[in-house]
Amino acid sequence: MKQLNRQNEKLVYVGMSADLVHPGHMNILKVAADYGDLVVGLLTDKAIASYKRLPYMAFEQRKEVIENIKGVTQVIAQDTLDYRPNLEAVKPDYVVHGDDWKTGVQAKTRQQVLDVLAQWGGELIEPSYTHGISSSALNQSLKEIGTTPDIRRGRLKRLIQAKPIVRIMESHNALSGLIVENVKADNGVEFDGMWSSSLTDSTSKGKPDIEAVDVSSRMTTVNEIFEVTTKPMIYDADTGGIPEHFAFTVRTLERTGISAVIIEDKTGLKKNSLFGNDVAQTQDTIEGFSLKIATGKKAQVTKDFMIIARIESLILDKGLDDAIARAFAYIKAGADGIMIHSRQSSPDEIIAFCEQIRAEHTDIPIIVVPTSFNQITAKELSEVGVNVVIYANHMLRAAYPGMMNVAQSILSHDRSFEAEHQLLSIKEILNLIPGTK
Repeated sequence: MKQLNRQNEKLVYVGMSADLVHPGHMNILKVAADYGDLVVGLLTDKAIASYKRLPYMAFEQRKEVIENIKGVTQVIAQDTLDYRPNLEAVKPDYVVHGDDWKTGVQAKTRQQVLDVLAQWGGELIEPSYTHGISSSALNQSLKEIGTTPDIRRGRLKRLIQAKPIVRIMESHNALSGLIVENVKADNGVEFDGMWSSSLTDSTSKGKPDIEAVDVSSRMTTVNEIFEVTTKPMIYDADTGGIPEHFAFTVRTLERTGISAVIIEDKTGLKKNSLFGNDVAQTQDTIEGFSLKIATGKKAQVTKDFMIIARIESLILDKGLDDAIARAFAYIKAGADGIMIHSRQSSPDEIIAFCEQIRAEHTDIPIIVVPTSFNQITAKELSEVGVNVVIYANHMLRAAYPGMMNVAQSILSHDRSFEAEHQLLSIKEILNLIPGTK
């Protein structure tokens, strides 16, 4: 932070997200600038994502906007929701914040600010909150408008950098995509993106999971999902095919706006990994798969797209040492992330893998699919070094039993009355999709 002249001017601090700057923000900044040299503590993506959605604009974009607002002397990063580290470094004479934080979830933060300011006689200034406008409402409007391939593609990397764990849910059609887009837990937690699964895409089409559905057909499904959603997508490309074909797949996925592709280090006709050694499955050589990764990286155009290497060593009972050796080799070949898979009910071998990878590579994203070891929580996985958790087939698995039960009930009772309590009402359907009514 540069030294500011405090002989003639007082120092003023404003903490803000400034994702979408509106008149409320401008009023706060104008009031603050009247008190002296204005330092804006701009919340980082990580700080914002710790309590709500990832901001629409990246930190550097938001910083450029605020730096060019009249009255702002300097913009510095605020890495946490807690103001205290920045206030103790800056020691401002004043902190300016709207009066909307006196009650509710921010009341504790406000009291912390007051306690810190008291150490050097600083003062808290609280202009009236600007009613009738909010960043949340503006973001909802943008969500309804939609997004672009470039913006969508780049969001996964930003999410991985900003959040302790990124939660991804399988989506096999536009309706399931809408659920992933909008569902929230009571505590506000939501899914960060979608997984285009080869298993659920082929199953929903009534075809076996043996790469029988080609890329063009799968792109039709992806585009239908993208028409009604804004969140990023990870694409399951099975083995990726031969390197020369994989290069074209990368270009197609990247152009569509998909954020990442995951390819597995097996060869031949695809067999689902959860079969393990119960069916014949052949793992590629380290050299062969590394060449495929390098070919894909050479083909991609943007810096945002990710190629993630999926390691099948634990699935095929080849042991942890083989999995680790392959991970290091694939990272060296250019992989942007490592997915480790297991069919054990315990997460122990996954945890051991993460510990060894993190001892050598602190930043490489680690992705897991806890279908078999489903007792462990996403938070617990993040604590051992996992960045992304994918719930790979749950939407389809939930839908099929519901449809089967209703169909059987109607046949058994020769009417639909008994099944009605299991169904979405017609009114709810009309309200589900914007524009239906």
